[in-house]
Amino acid sequence: MNPPCRHLRVILGDQLDQDSSVLEGLDPALDVVLMVEAFEESRHVWSHKARTALFLSAMRHFAEELRQRGLRVHYRRLDVEGDESLADGLRAALDAFKPERVVGVEPGDLRVRACIEAACRPDNEPATTLEWREDKHFLCSLPQFRLWAGQSTSLRMEFFYRKMRQQYKVLMDGDQPAGGQWNFDADNRKGFGKSGPKDPPKPLLFEQDRITKEVLELVEHQFADHPGSLERFNWPVTREQALRALQNFIDQRLPLFGAHQDAMWTGLDFGWHALLSSSLNLKLLHPLEVIQAAEQAYLERKLPLASVEGFIRQVLGWREFIRGVYFLDMPGLKEANHYDHQNPLPAWYWTGETKMNCMRQCINQTLANGYSHHIQRLMVTGMFGVTAQIRPQALCDWYLAVYVDAVEWVELPNTAGMALFANGGRFTSKPYVASGAYIKRMSNYCSGCKYEPETRNGPLACPMTTLYWNFLDRHEADFAGNPRTALMIKNLQRIPADERQAIRQHAAGMLENLDTL
Repeated sequence: MNPPCRHLRVILGDQLDQDSSVLEGLDPALDVVLMVEAFEESRHVWSHKARTALFLSAMRHFAEELRQRGLRVHYRRLDVEGDESLADGLRAALDAFKPERVVGVEPGDLRVRACIEAACRPDNEPATTLEWREDKHFLCSLPQFRLWAGQSTSLRMEFFYRKMRQQYKVLMDGDQPAGGQWNFDADNRKGFGKSGPKDPPKPLLFEQDRITKEVLELVEHQFADHPGSLERFNWPVTREQALRALQNFIDQRLPLFGAHQDAMWTGLDFGWHALLSSSLNLKLLHPLEVIQAAEQAYLERKLPLASVEGFIRQVLGWREFIRGVYFLDMPGLKEANHYDHQNPLPAWYWTGETKMNCMRQCINQTLANGYSHHIQRLMVTGMFGVTAQIRPQALCDWYLAVYVDAVEWVELPNTAGMALFANGGRFTSKPYVASGAYIKRMSNYCSGCKYEPETRNGPLACPMTTLYWNFLDRHEADFAGNPRTALMIKNLQRIPADERQAIRQHAAGMLENLDTL
């Protein structure tokens, strides 16, 4: 028989924060920490093996750390209890411990929140009191964000970011931004040129301990049919490893992070990117310590301001902004489909077996690592989804499945709102679409492709290019009235009428046969 339990403290797989509010007021003699591994968390979307392995290994390491602190931890494993869902694991713990109250931090996925709430309020049985606590990991609380957003139908991250810079006194000279401007994004869009990247740094390697090796074996066995590979698994699974990853980025890659952050190159999986998003989203790192480390490096080492500001904008600005948008706009955001796109996701999104080299490179990189950087997501796999008229929900589920840093609060607004324009421009002023010429400029992908980025019609026409012009043609009236897209329409209108008709016909054939591209 279990000893008395006052509070059952639930910790989710993306809440691995030693300073979490769920641990406040905990009495080791009276309270029990519950952590549940559940099959549903890898199967509600067809999760990449590396994503599942990262969560499970990090969770098991965190549970060990809590035990070393003297806390009572009830940890339910896939290979022992085998809970199908979080609700199943929570109900079993409720039966075993009969707590007076369940305490948890607000989940970053409303599906998970509903699951836990349902388990605490079963049909025809007395409800268990459930207390949700604020997630103090973030720098902008949800009430604060709602107050900032007000009743506006159009939100812009730039203004939110400036407010956060002022509030936290980051990169400020008094009341003015360091360097005399808020945003150096225009300095951070360089390609590599024909010579390619020069001396890219190698990622820090993490030794796999017993726990991680056991998890990798478990995932290979239990999720054998899931996409992706574990051969290159190399993500931080403890706070100590996450801190090493942070220091490695600050020392080795931050100085050159900015200039080529939008560039792509065959075989360059990581470049100068931070590789910290998974550690931030698991809450092994706190955003403020990451921001302060970058700012301190700028002040002490005189690093390029464009690089440091560009990185800090992603963490202090975009990450906090996106989280606020998720909770502000759900549940409608999940079903948003501004253009009423209905095409299914091509099967090669799961295999990389496509003749388009840009897509093949980005998808195969994703399958190998559970990672691709923001431009590969936005301007390759995402942009194709828009112009190929893929149903947003299908592509959003894919993004949630294949990336190790994917939690719904960050994945869904980025994908539905930014990459796919499914919410009609709630926080973006235009769809992110371009022809194959953009990919040629920012990468070497086109040199290894059967398609020609400049060609709009015929057997060698680049699908990115054909579908781009077809997309503009479909939305000509709307785009002509938008200052951000008016130039695109002027270029469209220079195409002769007979060629525009040929583009429509060629695009129609592509759209009917997406799986063959």
